[in-house]
Amino acid sequence: MDRWQAMQVFVQVVESGGFAPAAKMLHMSPPSVTRAIAKLEEQIGTRLLVRTTRSLKLTAAGEGYVADCRRILAEIAEAEANAAGSFIHPAGLLTVTAPALFGRIHVLPVILEFLDRYPSMQVKTVFVDRVTNLVEEGLDVAVRIAALPASGLIARRVGSVRQVLCASPGYFARFGEPEIPQDLIHHRIIGRDGLFGHSEWLFGRDNSIRVPISPRLICNTNDVAIAAAVAGWGLSRFQSYQVAPEIEAGRLKVVLADYEREPVPIHIVHAEGRMVSARVRAFVDFAAERFRRHPGMHVGFLEGG
Repeated sequence: MDRWQAMQVFVQVVESGGFAPAAKMLHMSPPSVTRAIAKLEEQIGTRLLVRTTRSLKLTAAGEGYVADCRRILAEIAEAEANAAGSFIHPAGLLTVTAPALFGRIHVLPVILEFLDRYPSMQVKTVFVDRVTNLVEEGLDVAVRIAALPASGLIARRVGSVRQVLCASPGYFARFGEPEIPQDLIHHRIIGRDGLFGHSEWLFGRDNSIRVPISPRLICNTNDVAIAAAVAGWGLSRFQSYQVAPEIEAGRLKVVLADYEREPVPIHIVHAEGRMVSARVRAFVDFAAERFRRHPGMHVGFLEGG
């Protein structure tokens, strides 16, 4: 087995979480997978994996090596695709990551349309509410809702979302509507772990208004917080796309719109390299065009960039 094949085996073992599952995916016998890893470690001169009867963990050297393997294998695949003409006709597997709810509502329809357009493409979704590392996790494209720090990634802005404060009409009928941000200290607050789960909320385009909050209900998911707000228990703050259906249906009402912060940009991001594969380039161009012409990205609950 050559070094390239051994790298493929190593990456599959890591992604499968074990030798037996990797052997099944690679159509190899478990002993041959074990020998391949042992030979690879011997050639490199260091341990890549720590095996026990119940678990398999990467060593520090293994963590760096698997990232390098993914990059090298991707470059080989791109070189082969280029030679075969696939940079003209996109083909192969593309992995797309996005925030969970935004991915389901806005990214998935774009992916489905993209797959219909390009029959030789296959797409894997990774919709999670955390910041992913494209290179280390072997991801091709990310849709991110945030102001991006400087990095080696290529980002294309396609729109932006508002941060809205809202509650149900029934809640406001019972407790009244806040007229200024400081009124929130007299209201029931629904907090969340993560983005809006802090001890204070900022308001104003320059974030100059700070209001301490003390939520009695802290939710670990957006869906739960939205459900609590719709049920009329209290006020909460959301990304506008998360509650657009509830607002349009009248189940939630936005307040303090004049005090909202600067909208949060939406970017399509991919890793920078000497050569961007046809599948990445095709999807980024396709998705950017769809997002930019989407009415919701420019008016109403989503604002365009």
